[in-house]
Amino acid sequence: MRRRAGSRPGPLLSRGLATTTALVLGACASVGPPSSSAVKFPPLQDAFEVSGRLSARHGSDALAANFQWRHVGERDELELASPLGQTIAILSGDGSSARLRASDGRVLSAASWTRLTQEGLGWPLPVDGLKYWIQGAARAGADFRAEADADGRLSVLGQDGWTIVYQAYVKTPEGVWRPSRLVANYPEVELRLAVDRWQ
Repeated sequence: MRRRAGSRPGPLLSRGLATTTALVLGACASVGPPSSSAVKFPPLQDAFEVSGRLSARHGSDALAANFQWRHVGERDELELASPLGQTIAILSGDGSSARLRASDGRVLSAASWTRLTQEGLGWPLPVDGLKYWIQGAARAGADFRAEADADGRLSVLGQDGWTIVYQAYVKTPEGVWRPSRLVANYPEVELRLAVDRWQ
C-alpha cells in the first residue's frame, strides 16, 4: 500500500512503531469458531496473556521490541518495550475505542483500532485477524487458504491479504499447541513474532 501524496504518520508514532502497533493489535473482533478446513485448528481462548519479542519492517523503517499482550473478551492491553526494558508505548482498548500512551505521556485516541492505525500510519491495516492467527487459527467469518504441517497444525495461512508462515509451536500449560514463532507478510510490511510465554 502507498500513502496518498502529502499524507504523513500521526504525531505520536514513527512509521516503524506505528507498523508494529497496527499489526500486533489484532484484538477488536469477538472470538468465535474458525471456518472449517482440513487443518486442525486448536480451541480458541476468549482470554489469554502472551509475551515475547517482535520485529517489524515497513519499507526502510524497522523496529525491534519486547511485547506483553493481555486479552480478555473485548478488552486488550499491549505494552511495547525496548530490548533494554524501557517502555515504548502502552496500547489499550475494546470494541468501541482504542488508545495509545507514549513513553513521554502523550496520548493518541480513536474510536476503533482501525481508526487508530489510520491516524498513526496514514492508512488502515486489517487488524482484526491477529488474535486468531497468534492462536494458530483462521479468523472466523472470512475466506482463507491454509496448509497443514505433518501434525495437522497450520504451517501457512493466507487471509485478509496477509500470508502467515508458522515456524514453530509450543505446548501451553493447558496442553494445547500454540504458535511460538510466526512471520506475517503484507505488501511492504513484515512482522516477526517470537512467543516466549503463553498463559
